[in-house]
Amino acid sequence: MTLEIIIAGRGGQGILLTGYLLGKALVKKGFYVVNSEMYSAETRGGFSRSDLIVFPSEAEMDIIKVRRADIAIFMYKDQMYSYADYVKPDAQLVVLDATFIGEPARPWPRILKVPFTRLAEEKVGTYRVANVFMLGVFSYVTELVDPETMKEIIKTSVRPKWVEINLKAFDAGYSYAEENLEKIGVKL
Repeated sequence: MTLEIIIAGRGGQGILLTGYLLGKALVKKGFYVVNSEMYSAETRGGFSRSDLIVFPSEAEMDIIKVRRADIAIFMYKDQMYSYADYVKPDAQLVVLDATFIGEPARPWPRILKVPFTRLAEEKVGTYRVANVFMLGVFSYVTELVDPETMKEIIKTSVRPKWVEINLKAFDAGYSYAEENLEKIGVKL
């Protein structure tokens, strides 16, 4: 079974890093992953998108970009509307940052709305790690990767001066999900 994941938001939200971290964690769990990135020329504020195609074996690798996502993560409203057509109508999960997104662009069956950016500011002290806070929530809800694997990937992939705050953000997101959300149970 192939799983297509799209992660989209504005430049400066850590969208490309999010795709990279999630992709590495899935590889560590034994999956084959293709990660492609698209972003605008602006450093902050333009569009940013990371596509992950997850395969159970190398033999099945036949696409490199999301065609119809099974899972979508939208961190900003404009990108949700721009890329909504790339998400299956019956997507397994659509994650929205409720800090910037009010209503979903489509009536997807499983929508998880959490104000990741606001919660990162409140619980970690900076909005700049909202993407990793979201990964904590995502890891809990989907069970695609366990928290230990994700934290190991953060430790080895993030710039040294950002490791501690990103680990704190991941733990805060995971704890938030444990305390406030039921598991939706997206599994490969």
